[in-house]
Amino acid sequence: MVTPKQKAFLKSKAQKVDCKFQIGKNEITPELLDMLNKALVAHELIKVHVLKNATTPLKELALDLAGALRAEIIQTIGKQIVLYKPNLRERKIILPE
Repeated sequence: MVTPKQKAFLKSKAQKVDCKFQIGKNEITPELLDMLNKALVAHELIKVHVLKNATTPLKELALDLAGALRAEIIQTIGKQIVLYKPNLRERKIILPE
């Protein structure tokens, strides 16, 4: 569980992260989940852009993604979802206490 202070820290980090993943009309597929999971292991913090042709609301997509990936939703802003999942073997981001 991420505290509000840690969430604010991650939001500031997310501003510098490029959005490399998109969700469109096919929405959540096993291939997408696999790709996002690998990205979370490698980077811990990722942005996902939701295209206009996605039929599911942004908040619902964020909850579905976070549940499937066992990640934390840091922020949903505009058409973007920011997810965080700590890599327990090799920490890339050190959170404040």
